[in-house]
Formats: sequence, structure tokens, C-alpha cells
Amino acid sequence: MSKKRQRYSAQFKFRVALEAMKEHQTISALASQYEVHPTLVRNWKKQLVTEGAAIFQPGQKKKPDSAKIPDTELYEQIGRLKMELEWLKKKSEQIG
Repeated sequence: MSKKRQRYSAQFKFRVALEAMKEHQTISALASQYEVHPTLVRNWKKQLVTEGAAIFQPGQKKKPDSAKIPDTELYEQIGRLKMELEWLKKKSEQIG
């Protein structure tokens, strides 16, 4: 059985990245201490370095709204899913 993906809080990520920035321990040692993969520690450290300055800039949003999907795309997706559902219902009736 597959293991469920673990999600880490922003506070936890920040704490680990900050420890990595201090460089008192190696990344591998930090990964063992916090029980995460070393690649995650490197990625969180890199993210803290690149996006850290944005925290102190006034008037900036945390995340851009570019992640929103326009309504037309959603309606298209709903239409496709309805068509697939109808097709599956039709095929299941033919089989069984």
C-alpha cells in the first residue's frame, strides 16, 4: 500500500530553511533531525533566499492571482466531463 504524501506547514518549512541558512549543520544532518528528505531542505533554503526579500516589501500580495482558472475553462472542463460520463454510462449499459 502506498504511503500518503505528507504536507508540511509554512512555519515548519521556514524553521528548517532558517536552520539551513545558518549552516551550523550540514543539510543531511538537518534532514535527519527534522525527518525530511535533503532535497526538500535544499528547495526550502533556495526558496527562502529567492523570495525572502518579498516579505519586507510593503503592498505586495503573498501569491499572485495567476493561479486562478478563468470561468470559461471551467465550463469547458465541466462539459467534457459530462460527455465522458454519458459515454461511460452508455458503454456500461451495453456491457452489463
